[in-house]
Amino acid sequence: MFKNLSKFMFFTTLITGTLISISSSSWIGAWMGLELNLISFIPLMINLKDMISTESSLKYFLSQAFASLILLFSVILLSFFDILNFNSPNYYFNIILNSTLLLKMGAAPFHFWFPEVMEGLNWILSIILMTWQKIAPMILISYSIDYNFFIIIILISIFIGSVGGLNQISLRKLMAYSSINHIGWLLSSFLISNFYWWIYFCFYSFLSFSIVYLFYKFKIFYFSQLFSFLNYYPILKFLLFCNFLSLGGLPPFLGFLPKWIIIQNLVFENLFLVIMMIIFTLITLFYYIRITYSAFFMNYMEIKWIYFKNLNLFSLIFFNFISLFGLLLINFLYFIF
Repeated sequence: MFKNLSKFMFFTTLITGTLISISSSSWIGAWMGLELNLISFIPLMINLKDMISTESSLKYFLSQAFASLILLFSVILLSFFDILNFNSPNYYFNIILNSTLLLKMGAAPFHFWFPEVMEGLNWILSIILMTWQKIAPMILISYSIDYNFFIIIILISIFIGSVGGLNQISLRKLMAYSSINHIGWLLSSFLISNFYWWIYFCFYSFLSFSIVYLFYKFKIFYFSQLFSFLNYYPILKFLLFCNFLSLGGLPPFLGFLPKWIIIQNLVFENLFLVIMMIIFTLITLFYYIRITYSAFFMNYMEIKWIYFKNLNLFSLIFFNFISLFGLLLINFLYFIF
């Protein structure tokens, strides 16, 4: 009971830290919210019975503490220059601030810690790291966007996220590189408006949750488990691998809709950026299609003796069904109304 209560308190503090950061009117208040978020997430990661999770928590702490140190240093220098009425090099300080926030969310080329930390986490903490932990840094980044700098970061993030997942056998690392790829698309939505960022983020969170929820239920962490294990449930196997295609943005699945919205609105702003984003994302679709092809057209050993007690198949099928056919449902509602 005490353990569950402490987890509830840490989760509450985690949410509170994010809300403090995005609602703060000063950089010091935003930094305090980020630190509160950090110190509440670290205890959730630590598992004394598992050395890998302890190592992941240490890597996460060191990278986040380093980013927080640089962020606080930059904020103090900016305040110092403003008090003394010096002509501060705002452009360079803005680049430093953005870089620290990019490091906190795991965007390329500051992504070195993200896949390694993901490898040592369970699926619940992984989905939190991929979704909720990105809200505060991204909202803070939207306050100080440098157009040219962000175009470089967007292209690097999408490219690294696409190429990094090519030879992965771990599902957690694959989801980590997929998250880096989606970070590029999320940052590109800021070039249009914050409203499009919320749309993309909600769709991405839903798709990631629908995939991770199935991994969590079946305790799947590697592709070798995935191919042989899900033959016991062929419907779930079909939904899962189609869900990968949806996460990659293949039409007519739901994951194509947020990318479609971003492309349609960003093409008038920067055509070259949109073309490069589409080309790099095709690499992601390549290895998703390669995995899906292997799963659908190759025979694997079927495990007949596995039995899951109280397995709620309805919830699993429901989330995956919406992610697969949501785009068709949206078009159907569009024609009705």
